[in-house]
Amino acid sequence: MDDSRRRGRLIAGAAVTTVAVLGAGLYWFQPWKLWQDDRVSEAPPTARAAPPAASSPAQAPASPPPAPAGPQTLARGSLISHEHATTGTVELIRLPGGSRTLRLANLDTSNGPDLRVWLTDAPVKEGADGWGVFDDGKHVSLGKLKGNKGDQNYEIPADVNVADYTSVTIWCDRFNVSFGAAELTRA
Repeated sequence: MDDSRRRGRLIAGAAVTTVAVLGAGLYWFQPWKLWQDDRVSEAPPTARAAPPAASSPAQAPASPPPAPAGPQTLARGSLISHEHATTGTVELIRLPGGSRTLRLANLDTSNGPDLRVWLTDAPVKEGADGWGVFDDGKHVSLGKLKGNKGDQNYEIPADVNVADYTSVTIWCDRFNVSFGAAELTRA
């Protein structure tokens, strides 16, 4: 009877351990994301209209205010594959008000856990040599990747000096690896 109890406890312990390890593995790797696509279709950033200037009834404007200039591309690049097949283009855009946006266009990559969009100062290298270099130097996260397919915009914080950054990566924060990256060429 003592051996059967011990065996029962061992089987129960093994079952609990197996369930715990399986649960942790599923949480950590999130394999179902390999079969799920999140498509995003955001319009390109546009100029925001300035509010009309207040004028007194006695004063009429001498001439109409100049039309605001449109968005200006500061830099661009094409995504290359790293850990996962990745294609698309990247544009760093300044809007007339001075704000800046990073635009991913025609993005196509794998879905994964904890994907981020980073501006970095790392060189873009082909193949496995480029997978893990982006967290070695200066980088700034623009937020979670909105979707693994489509067109999307990411606001660049005002205090970020974009001249300090030479590349963009789709970074998997969970596994410290680049899914894909683009070297920025100044426009």
